[in-house]
Amino acid sequence: QHLVEQFRDQGFSKFVFCLNYKKEVIKEYFGCGKELGVKIDYVVEETRLGTAGALSLLNDNISDPFFVMNADVLTSLDFNDLLSAHEKKNSTATMCVREYKQKIPYGVVNTDENDSIISLKEKPEYCFDVNAGIYVLNPSVLKEVPAESYFDMPQLFEKLMRQGNMCSKFKLVDYWVDIGQVDDLKRANRDIQFSSLDS
Repeated sequence: QHLVEQFRDQGFSKFVFCLNYKKEVIKEYFGCGKELGVKIDYVVEETRLGTAGALSLLNDNISDPFFVMNADVLTSLDFNDLLSAHEKKNSTATMCVREYKQKIPYGVVNTDENDSIISLKEKPEYCFDVNAGIYVLNPSVLKEVPAESYFDMPQLFEKLMRQGNMCSKFKLVDYWVDIGQVDDLKRANRDIQFSSLDS
C-alpha cells in the first residue's frame, strides 16, 4: 500500500499486481484500487514464474515504458527521475542499483601465476553495485519473456544485452530497504513511524 500511495502521489495511477501466494487476501484488500484513487488490475501466476516470468501474462496494450518492482522493497525514490533517466539514455531496460560495501576482515594477498606475492592489502573494503529490484522496461521487452515459464529479471537483462539492446543502471542514493526479512521489516516500520524515508 505504501508503494501504491507513493507512485500515486508522484502522478502514476495504473497498476498491475502479479500474484501467486496469498492472492485472494491481496485482491480482497486492494480491490480495484478505487479507495486509493488508482486503478489496479491483476494477473495470477498458477505456478511461480520468477521476477520476470509474470510479465508474459500482461496484455499487449502497453505502449509506454513501465515500472516493474518487487513488492518487498521500500524506497523514497523519485520514480519520475528514474523514468526520465531511462528515456534520456534511450534505454530498452533500466535497472536500479545500490552500492553494497563488503569489508574483508583479513589481509588480502595477491599473487601471480608463479605464486609470488605481488601485493598485500590489510582488511580492504570493496564496493559493488547490486540489484535493487526496481526496473523500467520498454514495451518491446515483453516479447522476450517466455510464455508462462520461470524467468528471472537478471535472465531478461542478459538476454536483452546479448541482442545488443541498451541496458542501463540508475544509481539509487535514496532510502531503500528490502523488507523480505523480519529484521528489515521491523526496521522499515520504525523508519516509517519516525518519517525517515527521505534520509
